[in-house]
Amino acid sequence: MRGSCITLVLLAMTPLFGAKPDKKKAHTAAQGYVGTEACLVCHEDLGKSMLQTRHGLVEKEKSSGWQGQSCESCHGPGQKHGEAAEAKFILNPGKVGLAPREADASCLGCHKKHSGSHSVAQVGCLSCHSVHHAISDTSLPLFRVAKSELPTTRASRISLINQQCTQCHGGVLAEFQRPHAHLVPQGAMSCVDCHNPHGSNRQAGLHSNQPGCLNCHSDKRGPFAFEHAPMRLEGCGACHEAHGSANPRMLTRARVANLCLECHSNLPGPSNRTGTLGSIPTGFHDLRLPVYQNCTTCHTKVHGSHASRDLLR
Repeated sequence: MRGSCITLVLLAMTPLFGAKPDKKKAHTAAQGYVGTEACLVCHEDLGKSMLQTRHGLVEKEKSSGWQGQSCESCHGPGQKHGEAAEAKFILNPGKVGLAPREADASCLGCHKKHSGSHSVAQVGCLSCHSVHHAISDTSLPLFRVAKSELPTTRASRISLINQQCTQCHGGVLAEFQRPHAHLVPQGAMSCVDCHNPHGSNRQAGLHSNQPGCLNCHSDKRGPFAFEHAPMRLEGCGACHEAHGSANPRMLTRARVANLCLECHSNLPGPSNRTGTLGSIPTGFHDLRLPVYQNCTTCHTKVHGSHASRDLLR
């Protein structure tokens, strides 16, 4: 999806077709290459559909090293396949039973992919993307969409992305049905606003420690003169449930005071053996009094302040 970096260096499948081809050299008939026109004799619909997508650039650009041979850039030399008309003589990344690592090899020759959770879980490129039946829409990179279902608005495009993700992540979809949640089901935002499906160096493929939160909640963005430590150390997830919550403001606790007391309690560290409460003291506050049981009445700048070390204003 976003961030795909095309280097235009395509790898032939070495275990099946021999040495890796050099894009600077022509792929000749002597090497078993027959060209796209020969492929279209039998696979006209697939070929013409593919040539209308961004993959069609491989067919036309000399710099790709596969001009006129775009089909074989992914499927390998087609001479034996054409002569025998047998599937065993051609590489088919979409073949049932082919390991994702093998199926993805031709894709990753051009598209860089981080070692994210999808990669660890052996989710292949073709689980989400289609190489041939795809629409030329950069906001929906190579998704399989029928022409009759072609999205025409931003909301419909977002909905299509979310449908793609929730086919596997049904539990996350359920979290968005909670009383206080981000407007993903309503089509106001998509999963990829916060997550990079191809992986990142953050947990769950997040774009940053604050996921995509600060793109919308820019008033919470620092740096602050006096920073609330969890913002730096844990991010928004220290207090909020990212997808949805039964609590107002998507907090992890129903009462604000209970959330604050997870870190700020009158119990010193050594005596807090259960680990259920923090050991940062609350100073002169007598928590038995109602006036001290709503922390944000006074500490209004809970994300950070430019004026008060105690986050009062």
